[in-house]
Amino acid sequence: MTLETVSKQAKDKNAEFIDLKFCDLTGSWHHITLPISALGQNLFKTGVGVDGSSLPGFSSIERGDMLVIPDPATAFIDPFFDRPTLSLIGDIMESDSTVAPYSRNPRRVAADAERYLTKSVRGATAVFGPEFEFYVFDKVNFFQGPQHAFYSLDAAEAVWNAGRDDESLGYKIPYKKGYHISPPMDRTYNLRSEISVLLADAGVKLKYHHHEVGGGGQHEIEIEFAPLLKTADRTMLVKYMVKNHCFRSGKSATFMPKPLFNEPGSGLHMHQYLSDSKGSMFFDKDGLCRFSQLGLYYIGGVLAHADSLLALTNPSTNSYKRLVPGFEAPVAGTYSVGNRTACVRIPGYQREPAKMRFEFRPPDGTMNPYLACAAMVMAGIDGIKNKIDPGRPLDANLDNLSKSDLAKIHQLPTSLTKALNALESDHDYLLEGGVFTEDLLENWVAIKRKEVDQIRIRPTPYEFEMYYDG
Repeated sequence: MTLETVSKQAKDKNAEFIDLKFCDLTGSWHHITLPISALGQNLFKTGVGVDGSSLPGFSSIERGDMLVIPDPATAFIDPFFDRPTLSLIGDIMESDSTVAPYSRNPRRVAADAERYLTKSVRGATAVFGPEFEFYVFDKVNFFQGPQHAFYSLDAAEAVWNAGRDDESLGYKIPYKKGYHISPPMDRTYNLRSEISVLLADAGVKLKYHHHEVGGGGQHEIEIEFAPLLKTADRTMLVKYMVKNHCFRSGKSATFMPKPLFNEPGSGLHMHQYLSDSKGSMFFDKDGLCRFSQLGLYYIGGVLAHADSLLALTNPSTNSYKRLVPGFEAPVAGTYSVGNRTACVRIPGYQREPAKMRFEFRPPDGTMNPYLACAAMVMAGIDGIKNKIDPGRPLDANLDNLSKSDLAKIHQLPTSLTKALNALESDHDYLLEGGVFTEDLLENWVAIKRKEVDQIRIRPTPYEFEMYYDG
């Protein structure tokens, strides 16, 4: 999209403002709003100044001056501003004379991963298809103080309201029975359709949406496949649309991996494949699991680096409350066809050779999608370069295996600390081609270890149940 196209879009929609959105290292959007008169060639050359030292994971205060330069290809009309506003996603840049991409700018990492892939596997494009799982609650309260801490969540459709709500209308979703449940038990189908229309207006096409397994308000939206950088941009956009539309509708949406105890967690599964002019490079009708050797090597790389990948795809302490047996969440470094307990699942229902793919199931919504998608591709490239054999697929239900059988299978990290330890000892594959930098990874680990420490020093309500009378 060119400046001329963006200007026409702004004029056609009578835009009065420009909103620049940019991502910090941890994966949160920030924004700055300008008058529409600022829309010109200069905006896309020199950008707008921001204080990088106030953004998590970015520059120190003595080198805080940075620039945000918008990408014209990301323009959309923001539906949440009362005054017509054209939104663009921007890149954080150094403010020196060269206006160079900032090394810790997440979009820079994703773009460089795409370039490195092209050099490493001739003609290849990394294509992703994310699955967005999230909960929508009707009431949310939480607080942490020195003497008082709690969280309280509620969803009108949940079975825990069957005996105490004011409606007396029935139609509560039983425990773990929400998968594709139909109305009137599915109360939020209209809301999901409204979100899907907002996404379509912003250029993000729907694959489908439905109610998920969690009866306490869990939902899923899937969007069409797209290249790496575009998928990461769209991931930020989907979360933005879901959270804001639910909020203005009097509800609260969260992509938190495990907001409810003993209920299904929410993942952000990433379907992926490498594509060339003929379609998926992973397809071979005569190959193991109908996968090409290149595709199997890619899987081999992802599995070989799975522990360190989780430090980027599952970067919260809450992530590891989801990755437990019994909830269709992966706990072991395996691959299989159609097996939802596997770390890497090759969908058994796929019939299009041009889109032959696998699904990496551990990721969740707390990730920075630019870093996580780039890391998965870098692991896959490493597998191809070093011809890492993933072995034979494991088709067993891991939830039903005995302890002795499970002991023979590589287990994924069970905590953020273990994943960070793995990243510190296994990250050379991420540094290839200058895609990631030591500086970025060191800052990422430092931020995440502080989060672990903050959780470690706080008592939880269940600790009172266990130890108060100790």
